[in-house]
Amino acid sequence: MDPLKTVKTAALPVPEQPSVYAEIDRVVHAGVARATSGLAPSMFGEAWMDWAVHMAVSPGKQLQLMEKSLRDTQALAAQAFGGAAGDAAPDARFAGEGWQAYPFNVWAQSHQHAWRWWQEAVTGVHGVTPAHEKLMAFTTGLVVDAAAPSNFPATNPEVIAATFAEKGQNLVRGVHNLGEDIGRKAGAQASQTPPHFAVGQTLAMTPGKVVFRNELIELIQYTPQTDTVRPEPILIVPAWIMKYYILDLSQTNSLVKYLVEQGYSVFILSWKNPGAEDRGLGMEDYRQLGVVEAVDAVQAITKAEKIHAVGYCLGGTLLSIAAAAMARDGDDRLASVSLLAAQIDFTDAGELRLFISESEVTLIEDMMAQTGFLTSDQMSGAFALLRARDLIWAPMIRDYMLGQRGDDFDLMAWNGDATRMPARMHSEYLRWLYLNNDLTEGRYHVGNKAVAVSDIRAPMFVVGTEHDHVAPWRSVYKIHLFVDTEVTFVLTSGGHNAGIVSEPGHGGRHFRIAKTPLDAPFRDPDEWLAATEPQEGSWWLAFVDWLNARSGTLGGLPPMGGTKSGKYAALCDAPGTYVMQA
Repeated sequence: MDPLKTVKTAALPVPEQPSVYAEIDRVVHAGVARATSGLAPSMFGEAWMDWAVHMAVSPGKQLQLMEKSLRDTQALAAQAFGGAAGDAAPDARFAGEGWQAYPFNVWAQSHQHAWRWWQEAVTGVHGVTPAHEKLMAFTTGLVVDAAAPSNFPATNPEVIAATFAEKGQNLVRGVHNLGEDIGRKAGAQASQTPPHFAVGQTLAMTPGKVVFRNELIELIQYTPQTDTVRPEPILIVPAWIMKYYILDLSQTNSLVKYLVEQGYSVFILSWKNPGAEDRGLGMEDYRQLGVVEAVDAVQAITKAEKIHAVGYCLGGTLLSIAAAAMARDGDDRLASVSLLAAQIDFTDAGELRLFISESEVTLIEDMMAQTGFLTSDQMSGAFALLRARDLIWAPMIRDYMLGQRGDDFDLMAWNGDATRMPARMHSEYLRWLYLNNDLTEGRYHVGNKAVAVSDIRAPMFVVGTEHDHVAPWRSVYKIHLFVDTEVTFVLTSGGHNAGIVSEPGHGGRHFRIAKTPLDAPFRDPDEWLAATEPQEGSWWLAFVDWLNARSGTLGGLPPMGGTKSGKYAALCDAPGTYVMQA
């Protein structure tokens, strides 16, 4: 074998008949994964060992920490006995009036000192690998936060005050809320979506028809809301990790509805919620059965020569792969490619990279081997830990100690309506993209031939969000390094979801936008940020202006589906059947 020959991305080898010893290991690993919400203990063990060994031979660092500990102790003593003001940075958890009184102020200050001490202890140790340092800083932060005085009824002045004021009824309600949540997690309640949010009634309300269905997708065509439409239809590829209707939420914040009202014929993929029988579906199935067959259907129905393709999150990554393969093969049906909070390079994929390693992926594979898929609950552990203060501790205090419930809203309802992921596809996605970064390094193959996003010639509209924990905007910005086409980049306020669902009229929103021509030199993201002034309002308006400039003149309406009995005949009303699968 030629040692210089490029290794092709291929289906992951799965032994047809694993040995009894391998099967024992797999069962044990799956049990560990269930007990740890899919997080690999070995990953944390490796990081700790790296830090501990290097710390043991770093006496200077140890002396520095001893000195800091002494200073912090003196500051706390001065505050406790002399009434001196604390010097800790502001912390929203301790901003209430009750936290300013003794002894709660001392407890809060002590916690913040401990948090900062441990952050200093696990960082800046000579020789520790950057990945392990980040994981240790994250892990120690979680452990210290778990012991915060705000997390315990007896040391939280707000809970104490509420308990006296309500004669303990807040705790009674909290126990009731805890029981409800346990029942929901245990499956006693089929859906985590609040009852007053219902798909097809208050969510995913834009009128349309399902005009195509295969074993993986339903294709929804939306009913035109204008007398004329642009000749180029829009095809939206959402992420498959959640239901599609984040882009068609309520009537006031639906991107689909907004695009239809601007004179576009809009189509969207609704992914099937896979079960054990779909365990063999892989990334190529998602590309072929999802994007490729949808493009064929949209063109057959509308007779359009060109299509605007839009991908959100993982759907944007998949769209990039599909568009690269089309460009490689001379298929120029895409008038433009738009990526919303989507990455193609995964070397700097943010805090989620903390949980992606060989041991972690192997553990997930062993867990999926038993069921054939990954459930939303199994995925939720890492995401919750990334924002533990907001997603774990704050709800615990509110729901179980104060006996309150947060206000439900449409985006939160959607967030509780996740889908499963087939074992093969999820394994390939994690290995080929996150671990190996095959797409931007020329190793990702479609049809036994490599694909490269540099082959894409259609203009691109790329959106990053300022506070994205899933696809950090600087990682999204890397698209400029890998494509040879005009790129219009938008940086919008908000996070991974709320930054995209940014309808006109929503107060407090802003965005930056700049076009990079094909022949322009590269600017790093910080230079781009400094040179691009923010604009108030929604980026949706700029998106439509961009689409209009790359579309033909308004004309007649396309049919809803093909013929009444053909391949693309209307099957049922939107939102279809796949989105209803639990």
